[in-house]
Amino acid sequence: MARILIVEDNEMNRDMLSRRLERRGFDVTIAVDGGEGVSKASSELPDLILMDMSLPVLNGWEATRAIRANESTAAIPVIALTAHSMPGDREKAMEAGCNDYDTKPVDLPRLLGKMAALGVNVEGQR
Repeated sequence: MARILIVEDNEMNRDMLSRRLERRGFDVTIAVDGGEGVSKASSELPDLILMDMSLPVLNGWEATRAIRANESTAAIPVIALTAHSMPGDREKAMEAGCNDYDTKPVDLPRLLGKMAALGVNVEGQR
């Protein structure tokens, strides 16, 4: 069962996405700010991180850089999630170390495709 860390400060977004992934059989862990996301990435070693970019404590770009700087978490795939898609945001996320980028509201089939492209088993997760 793939373990997913969702780093999201918005309770409604966090709950909706975590429930949808859990129904598909994923083991979901939650962090509510960038600092907690960095800490849980290190302690939980998830198979994938879904990182909101607009976060308190550390924003998603800073949190991703911290995850990449830690030898134990550097290889964990990170997908940036943002509701405020501005020109250059995708490039900024990739420069920070994200492996992919998606917009909110999350389109689950599109997100699952991106997760699969990063090597996460999305099929046998029921």
